[in-house]
Amino acid sequence: MIFPAVFAFNIDPAEGFGLVFIVLPNIFEQMAGGYFFSILFFILLAIAALTSTVSVLEVVVAYFSEELNMSRKRATIIGSVAISFIGIFATLSFGPLGKFKLLDRTIFGWFDFLSANILLPLGAICIVLFVGWFLGKKTVKDELSNDGTVKLPFLNIFMWIVKLVAPLAIAMVFIYGLGLLG
Repeated sequence: MIFPAVFAFNIDPAEGFGLVFIVLPNIFEQMAGGYFFSILFFILLAIAALTSTVSVLEVVVAYFSEELNMSRKRATIIGSVAISFIGIFATLSFGPLGKFKLLDRTIFGWFDFLSANILLPLGAICIVLFVGWFLGKKTVKDELSNDGTVKLPFLNIFMWIVKLVAPLAIAMVFIYGLGLLG
């Protein structure tokens, strides 16, 4: 829905994550009752963002609670303040801190680069290496087949892909994301 509208309204598709805030108001403006649907959409988008934030915060709260023996309430407050503090700097890189750049990237640009090009591929490679080489075929089979209740006719192919193909593909994505290819 977004990209056909991008081209219909002659908006640059390289705008990135901000497209939703540029394109959708144009779409809603053309609709009957568009003002109502625009408000409804952005309220629902805010709720979706909030619920996603709760799941992200749960990881921090669980760590503080279990590893540091902290109460969940205190862990939630400390985690929320720390994440908000870091997030404020990323947000301000679109305003007052927009001219502050390190190696030609804003603070938000660094967060985006580190999460998308470093952390996600490293996490993925760790998962496939662990599943393919350390978890064991029997454990993988038990997990994927719900302890044998689901048949897995392609388990050997799956294990071959997880052991060899997936690590190579993820490594290529990682190298490409670092700008070392293409």
